[in-house]
Amino acid sequence: MKISVIKVGGNVINDEVALSFFLEQFSQLEGAKVLVHGGGKLATAMAQRLGIEPKMVDGRRITDADTLEVVTMVYGGLVNKRIVAQLQAKGTNAIGLTGADANIIEADKRTGWEIDFGFVGDVRKANAGPIANLAKEGITPVIAPLTHDKKGQLLNTNADTMAQAVAVALGQAGHEVSLRYCFEKAGVLLDINDDNSLVEELDPQKFEQFKAEGVVADGMLPKLKNAFDAIEASVKEVWLGKVEGLLANTPKGTKIIGE
Repeated sequence: MKISVIKVGGNVINDEVALSFFLEQFSQLEGAKVLVHGGGKLATAMAQRLGIEPKMVDGRRITDADTLEVVTMVYGGLVNKRIVAQLQAKGTNAIGLTGADANIIEADKRTGWEIDFGFVGDVRKANAGPIANLAKEGITPVIAPLTHDKKGQLLNTNADTMAQAVAVALGQAGHEVSLRYCFEKAGVLLDINDDNSLVEELDPQKFEQFKAEGVVADGMLPKLKNAFDAIEASVKEVWLGKVEGLLANTPKGTKIIGE
C-alpha cells in the first residue's frame, strides 16, 4: 500500500486560517494517509491560563506532572479533536489517536541527561499494524504527540520523531511510504529569509557542510536528523517544506537524499 505520513506543527497549528488551508490540502491528497501533529504554543498558552509557568531548556519543554496534564488535554483533546472535526467536514473520515491508543507508539521516559525533563518520552518503537489497518479501511489516523511506556504512564513526545517512527514502521512492514514535514518555510533555505534560496535536494554530505557553515541550525537540526534516519531505514521518500508545496500529489520542497 502507498501511504503518506504528514507531520504538521508550528505556526500552521496556531493559526486557524493556516490550519484550515492545510486540512483542505491534506483532504485532497490522494491515497492512504496519516497525520501527526504538534501544538506546543497552544499548550504553553493553556498552561499560562491555568497559572502553570512553562519551563523550557534549549527549546525543549520540561514536563512535570501538572504540565503533563495540560499537554494531554491540549494535544490529545483540544487540538486533536478540532483537527478530526474539520477533516470530517472536508470529507476525510479521520480518527484521533495518541501513541497509547492501539499501542501505536511505545516510548521510554527520557534519562541520561543532566536535566530532568520529567514525563518526556523518547520513542522505542512504532507498531504499523493498527495504523495500516485503519488506512486500509479508508480511515485517516490523526496522531497527537503523546506516547506511553507500557506501564500506564503517558509521555510528552516530539511529534517530528513520532512521524519518523510511524513512517519507518510502515516501511518496514512493506508499505511504500512518503514522509513529509510541513512547516512555514519552503524547505531548507540557503537564506532563511528568502524562499527563493530553496535547496531542492539535500544529501548527508551537503547536510554536514551546511551544519558547519551555520546554514542549518537550531530546530532544523533534529528535524533533518529524523529525515535522514527515515531514509536510511525504510522510507521511500522524505520531503520538507510549505503546505502548498508538499501536499501536492507531486511534492515541491526539499527532498532528502540518502547515501
